[in-house]
Amino acid sequence: MSAPPPPDVAREDFSRDYLEMLAAERGAAANTLAAYRRDLDDYLGYLTGQGLDPVEIEAEIVRAYIAELEPRGLKASSAARRLSCIRGFHRFLYAEGFAEGDPTAPVASPRRAKGLPKVLSVAEVDRLLTLARERAEANPENRAEARAATRMLCLLELLYATGLRVSELIALPRTAAASRERYLVVKGKGGRERLVPLTDLARAAMAAHAAHLPADGPWLFPADSESGHLTRQAFARDLKTVAAAAGLRSDRVSPHVLRHAFASHLLQNGADLRIVQELLGHADIATTQIYTHVLDERLKGMVRDLHPLNDAPEDESTIQPGKTC
Repeated sequence: MSAPPPPDVAREDFSRDYLEMLAAERGAAANTLAAYRRDLDDYLGYLTGQGLDPVEIEAEIVRAYIAELEPRGLKASSAARRLSCIRGFHRFLYAEGFAEGDPTAPVASPRRAKGLPKVLSVAEVDRLLTLARERAEANPENRAEARAATRMLCLLELLYATGLRVSELIALPRTAAASRERYLVVKGKGGRERLVPLTDLARAAMAAHAAHLPADGPWLFPADSESGHLTRQAFARDLKTVAAAAGLRSDRVSPHVLRHAFASHLLQNGADLRIVQELLGHADIATTQIYTHVLDERLKGMVRDLHPLNDAPEDESTIQPGKTC
């Protein structure tokens, strides 16, 4: 009877067999196999350094390895992908009879931090609107250019004034510009209607844009498209062109980013989170809570600026905390 192979040889065989199974049975692509090989090499190298055999380890070892990835600079998403590879590897060892169990079964995947939305500053939005206003007021002789300029100004003023979803904005009816009310009635997700206040600038931009519209038609932003109105793709493309002309990085600007700017700037100026939820048309306050980082900064500023004990006393006559007078 021949002696069993050394542990490092066995580990290499396990890794090779697992990758061959992925290629043959699951049709894994070459790039996927290369990524899995790198992940497995790193994991098995870790086990070798600990003097451990992959068929005999327990969940604590897998958790320790995953925890060690963060100090090495791996993001939670990368660590989660690596755990997925390791989980598949140990399931393979168990299914093939090499191991008596799967140590990854009780190991939770690293929690991915919810990214904060991209937000433009007030100054950046002002630059965008200023350029759009200058182009609209230039009143070019070319009628097509004039219509495009007033339409873009109207879109931007409405979006920043209301925080509408881009799907709600581009599908506004023509009657929205004819109304004398200082608000819009918007039908959002699930057919829910909500009132959205309008600024004077937004109303003026709608009136100027409406003057360039054809005599008939149901849409505020008509276009030669299947829906009959402007598409979100066309708006996003034109917006990036304006952003670049305003000196902003086009990859930082989109209709959705302006919706985020609307919400963030309201909160920065003291708006209640519930009010912003209503304006954005969020059914659940949890959706609006992606903006709590804005509230956190505002609250820190309030404590710093308004708390009576934040500053040192100016003279000895000031009552000190903990002392009686």
